[in-house]
Amino acid sequence: METSLSKIRERFHLKREFDFESLPAYVRDDFTNQMIVKNFKRGQNIFTEGAFPSGIYFVKKGKIKKFKTLNSGKEQIIYLCSEGEMIGYAAFLGEERYHDSAAAITESSIGFISKESLVRLLDKHQELSKLLVKKLSHEFGVMVNFIATFTKKSVRERVALTLLILNENFRQNKNDDNEIQIDLTREDFSNIVGIAIETLVRLLSDFEKDGLISKKGRKIIVREPLKLFKIADLTDAF
Repeated sequence: METSLSKIRERFHLKREFDFESLPAYVRDDFTNQMIVKNFKRGQNIFTEGAFPSGIYFVKKGKIKKFKTLNSGKEQIIYLCSEGEMIGYAAFLGEERYHDSAAAITESSIGFISKESLVRLLDKHQELSKLLVKKLSHEFGVMVNFIATFTKKSVRERVALTLLILNENFRQNKNDDNEIQIDLTREDFSNIVGIAIETLVRLLSDFEKDGLISKKGRKIIVREPLKLFKIADLTDAF
């Protein structure tokens, strides 16, 4: 089972070695000292698609969704960011407008590094420059895997795969029994899968009846990850 789950981490989740904690302590300290920290409420936007970046953001606490707004006004969530991840750096490095939006899905604490401060840090610390380039390359690979895999899947397969991905995203969110709790609104969940909320609720109920997951309110605990892996039919994705 661990081999199967490690494949999920590799293909659909940003690797820990590309996180902020992989930097030398003196670089992290210099980076942190340049931060302006702001608290965001659930649902509050951090940056908006089409705007020009004035710096980059660092998730100190909480979970952030990156999404595009479709012509219908509906959101398509393309990635969930967790503690220790940097966001908004792709547009900054490319000197382009934001290609997506970012908003808090939990109460979050976000550090902001201004363009001027970041340029100085990049000039001073080659390690930081290399990290951002590696993160950009890996994030692109994650997005490609996600899109390529999802386009070939049935709705049931997409929900199973999304549950496995979310289980990785919420690894640090555990209850008193040391169980991972996926704490996400059904609307956000459906916007990841790209289906109606009613369809999602029905499929989650089916999975619960089959003992694959359990639910308490909106929180979900994955009980049978290997069976979900088989339902997701990921043999062609690896």
